[in-house]
Amino acid sequence: MNSIKAFDIPPLPKGIRSRFVEEVNGLRIHILEAGEESPDRPLVLLLHGFPELAYSWRKVMPALAAAGYHVVAPDQRGYGRTTGWDPDYDGDLTSFRILNIVRDALALVAALGRESVAAVIGHDFGSFVAAYCALTRPDVFHAVAMMSAPFEGPPAFPIRTDSATSRAPEDDIHAALAALTPPRKHYQWYYGTRAANDDMRHCKQGVGDFLRAYFHCKSGDWTPNAPFPLKAWTAEELAKLPRYYIMERDLDMAETVAPDMPSEVEVAACGWLPDEELRFYTGEFTRTGFQGGLQWYRCMTGAEQIEELRLFSGRTITVPACFVAGARDWGIYQKPGAFEAMQTRACEKMLSCDLVEGAGHWVQQERPGAVAELLTRFLKRVS
Repeated sequence: MNSIKAFDIPPLPKGIRSRFVEEVNGLRIHILEAGEESPDRPLVLLLHGFPELAYSWRKVMPALAAAGYHVVAPDQRGYGRTTGWDPDYDGDLTSFRILNIVRDALALVAALGRESVAAVIGHDFGSFVAAYCALTRPDVFHAVAMMSAPFEGPPAFPIRTDSATSRAPEDDIHAALAALTPPRKHYQWYYGTRAANDDMRHCKQGVGDFLRAYFHCKSGDWTPNAPFPLKAWTAEELAKLPRYYIMERDLDMAETVAPDMPSEVEVAACGWLPDEELRFYTGEFTRTGFQGGLQWYRCMTGAEQIEELRLFSGRTITVPACFVAGARDWGIYQKPGAFEAMQTRACEKMLSCDLVEGAGHWVQQERPGAVAELLTRFLKRVS
């Protein structure tokens, strides 16, 4: 019943196994794990982002297991071989809110027979989930490592002044972006549109070439990636971000990244994502579509989730924390001030903040050795 042989999968590194965990907050969760042979090993939970899978952690899992940990990476709600989630745009959106994704993580820990986690480690959107795991349940998640996406803390209540209630910075940004030349739009709000899934799943170049271009242009291999901090949340400043973040208004994401499709020579030189491994991503997202992951963006940009998260307004992460990202990753700076707020306000025990040279957004795939070393050092410090 728990075999994955019904699907093609490239060989996993030695020591990693694949299985399913039943009845996890309404899901049947597919996990990759390593180091499970010793029941007394501390548990480390790895949470992927978009458009990734548990498979995205394959290159760092053996090293973490060798360091003495039981390492578990799930296909999160909306992704891969995990089932039980609603794939319909008009389906149950509330199940994709961040606090329910945290509930998925809690339920998975319990289903694995554990009461706590030595550290929860999240990349990209998984960094956001990991941060809320640590913020809301520090009794379970004893440390947190955030990767590529800094956490600035939960949304605050609007500040009331004598004249009026201040508005959120997002209120006016879309009109301002549309007024630029050429007109622009923010990718996160685009990902919340009804069209986004079909734009990518049925794009002209095909899912495989779309993913190849998308992974390439956000990686350290794409020479224009030379990130720097932005001054403010304004259209003029945001327009300095690459087009895969601040898109041309009349293009979809597949059209946006198509001009940056790597050449055959560049693909052959891409040791961190050879064609065999890309084919696994292609097969999974061709089968499932992208809507499950896109629902997360709909929730993140929706008023309902923001109001829900304001319950934690003013709270900080009190467990030990670290941050790891590629030095060529624009994700560090896509929200002006978030990187600085994470280090000075959102986390009380920020132990380290490391930028890996040569890597872009997919840092744990691009530079797995360096990432595994940094994470192992952090885990040893907090154990």
